[in-house]
Amino acid sequence: MSALNAVAKGAAAVGAHLVRDVSLPALVLHRDALEHNIRWMQDFVGNSGAELAPHGKTSMMPALFQRQLAAGAWGITLANAVQTRAAYAGGVRRVLMANQLVGAPNMALIAELQDPQFDFHCMVDHPDNVADLGLFFAARGLRLNVMIEYGVVGGRCGCRSEQQVRELAAAIKAQSALALTGIEGYEGVIHGEHAISGIRDFAASLVRLAVDLQDNGAFDLAKPIVTASGSAWYDLIAESFEQQNAAGRFLSVLRPGSYVAHDHGIYKDAQCCVLDRRNDLDEGLRPAMEVWAHVQSLPEPGFAVIALGKRDVAYDAGLPVPLKRYRAGIVPAEGDDVSACQVTAVMDQHAFMTVAPQVELRIGDIISFGTSHPCLTFDKWQVGCLVDDELRVIESLQTCF
Repeated sequence: MSALNAVAKGAAAVGAHLVRDVSLPALVLHRDALEHNIRWMQDFVGNSGAELAPHGKTSMMPALFQRQLAAGAWGITLANAVQTRAAYAGGVRRVLMANQLVGAPNMALIAELQDPQFDFHCMVDHPDNVADLGLFFAARGLRLNVMIEYGVVGGRCGCRSEQQVRELAAAIKAQSALALTGIEGYEGVIHGEHAISGIRDFAASLVRLAVDLQDNGAFDLAKPIVTASGSAWYDLIAESFEQQNAAGRFLSVLRPGSYVAHDHGIYKDAQCCVLDRRNDLDEGLRPAMEVWAHVQSLPEPGFAVIALGKRDVAYDAGLPVPLKRYRAGIVPAEGDDVSACQVTAVMDQHAFMTVAPQVELRIGDIISFGTSHPCLTFDKWQVGCLVDDELRVIESLQTCF
């Protein structure tokens, strides 16, 4: 008996049509929206006097990294050593690793990348990590670029005070195998009714620390890197950096990631806030990601079970949003609006959906769903289908989580 060939989840042949030829569920990326988002953010950041290093952990799709770099991105931000290796294998040659490099095996993964063209920077926020990195890389005759991470009380990683930053800079200076190349922060953990003023204060503190460190000769770059920004408040960070002339004395780098796919949930809401704050922006990002799935069962009136679940789509920041219904196998495909339907719960492989009175479904119908928080949808797929406006697959985009 011959073994069956393994089929990657979400794989589809180029030229296949979503409603006729593709095994569902499938991760779908719409080319026009994707390309619009890449251009839009690159233009926004460039017009703000900054550089863009999009957070690649969102998609972990090297093909998207290359599109972002080709559009002008300065580099790619990643979360850990394994992701960095995957990006390097995909042709990325400048990486900000927005975490401390912890553990000898992870340090070894980076040390093995001996390409002189590879520009790598990781974060440090504690003297213990500085000592460990200094010892590890000195033993191998290597020098590692590090950036101090500055955080907020009750937030995520990072030094909790300006004094801790200054002390850490001194500890780095004592390590011959480490080069201090900048300072980094993440404002996405600042919440509450005074979030906007808090974010502006945080950005000002970040730049003030950079000035202080530079004045005291702490940096090993003539133009050190100052970087922050997630996908919700990037406009405020860009504005703060620009107002403080950070781009003149420093290399300002913004790091949003989810913009590339955008969504129908938390980032859609965040983008509306950006447009409210910025009257000069007449158009925003477009949702480029959907997950497509079949109607699996219609066991009761007004109730459908969809062949889509927690293993296929994010559910941490809102449930999937029904968008359109397509008749399976019918090409050209015309989608009917089913936004009046609602997903009420998801299980491992099933979604429960209330069916609006005006919507008539049959078993095998195809529903396209919008998502919220694209990072945790991408990581459930080996392959995504890039489609044109006729819903034909034009490229299979592999992930490398």
